[in-house]
Amino acid sequence: MSSWAAHVFPGQASQKVGMGLGVYQEYRSARAVYDEADASLGFPISRLCFEGPAEELTKTVNVQPAIVATSIACLEAAREGLGTKLPTPAYMAGHSLGEYTALVPAGVLPLADTLRLVRERGRLMYEAGLKTPGSMMAVIAFDRTPLMEVCAEAGVEISNINAPGQLVISGAVDRLHRAEELAKQRGARRLIPLNVSGAFHSTLMDPVIDEFNRVLGSFDFKTPRIPIVSNVTGLPLTSGRQFREELLSQLRRCIQWQASVEYMTRQGVTTYYEIGPGTVLSGLIKRISPDAQTINISGVEDIAALIDPAPPA
Repeated sequence: MSSWAAHVFPGQASQKVGMGLGVYQEYRSARAVYDEADASLGFPISRLCFEGPAEELTKTVNVQPAIVATSIACLEAAREGLGTKLPTPAYMAGHSLGEYTALVPAGVLPLADTLRLVRERGRLMYEAGLKTPGSMMAVIAFDRTPLMEVCAEAGVEISNINAPGQLVISGAVDRLHRAEELAKQRGARRLIPLNVSGAFHSTLMDPVIDEFNRVLGSFDFKTPRIPIVSNVTGLPLTSGRQFREELLSQLRRCIQWQASVEYMTRQGVTTYYEIGPGTVLSGLIKRISPDAQTINISGVEDIAALIDPAPPA
């Protein structure tokens, strides 16, 4: 196990049509992941990843298992292609949905169970958005303290603390508009509405909490082989019994991604492997820990570059 390395997994909004196709074609281990995903879900999630259409892929109920399957396929392809060149990490972490991806390589849940769980999570998150309509908005380059004051006044919540200068708020649409007005009055320059179906990681998820708790109760969470750093506390989860409460809390509480990366950096992690579609987490990690090295593994080109690194110029 390498104390300097962590594996991190992306969340929703990292998807794109075509993701995973290259590793599926190139690596037997990645094909096995997608084959298992198709079988466990009872429909070809692989085809949705590879061919779309984008509108279907983006639906919350589909995109969550699609990203988990693609991230695990990328990880297995990297293990097959790199062997011992891919270090065993000291920690794993994932951003929101990505925390579920981490359950698989950490040995907490098998892939088939994780895919069924995230599909249920996606369904319930969508239903919560129908019962209590809301949305989310990114707030760029605005300090947390004045934003907390804006949230209290407008009746919304901070739902993601992603990195210095990148926060996300969640709430009812009309209240988000009010928060946007207040933040601009107080100096905020850039607020970006997010294309989501609900106010995730806020109390607007409460209408489905009891049902999600029952869903979680049907899964047997094992003790992780590698600690997973919590989205809720920014501290490691080291026993199976912690995960039901973690995943339940995560649905309605703020994602503490900045705190998670800061914790791993304090423990000596210097290299973060972002495994799965997109490069969002690498950008956030660089803002949190500028000296960290980030390595993306999202396709065959990334794996090839690690197998045979280009000579220095």
